Order: sequence, then structure tokens, then C-alpha cells
Amino acid sequence: MARGWTQQQLAEIANLSLRTVQRVENQSVASQETISALSAVLEIPRIELMTLNPGQPGYVAAERGMGRLLAATALLGAALGSGITVFLMLWFDSG
Repeated sequence: MARGWTQQQLAEIANLSLRTVQRVENQSVASQETISALSAVLEIPRIELMTLNPGQPGYVAAERGMGRLLAATALLGAALGSGITVFLMLWFDSG
């Protein structure tokens, strides 16, 4: 730890159980309350504690899922845009 605290010391200072601190460190799993407590004690912005680390399990799968979502959104946007363009061309052509 950056401050030289043991897990037990951090748990006591943050008013968390030792098991909670161990779970956060080993599995990167934490409730919003735990994140807030650790953020306050460690004087680190919450967003830094919640940022995904590429070395963590699940990061690649999450990244792949976001890529698929982005591609699907782009395709849907293109299809809607093309459909609206065709509709408007037909609408103004017929009028």
C-alpha cells in the first residue's frame, strides 16, 4: 500500500471488515459505500478507485462488449439516417 498500511489497518481506519478490504484488493468488487469509505480514507477520487485496470479479469470481455455495442449503434444510426433521408426525398419529390 502507498501509505504502508496493512489490510487490517486500512479496514479499521475505513470502518470496514478485513474481509471486505481483501475482497476489494483481490477481486475488485466493492459496494458504493465501500468505495466511498476507501476514497475518503485514501484521499483518492472515487473515479480512480472505480477505473478498470486492463490486467483485471473481465476487462477484455467488457472492452469487446463495448466494441460490439458501438458497432451496433453505428449501424442503427446509419440505417435510420438512410431511411429518413429516403423518406424526406420521397416526401418532397411527391409534394
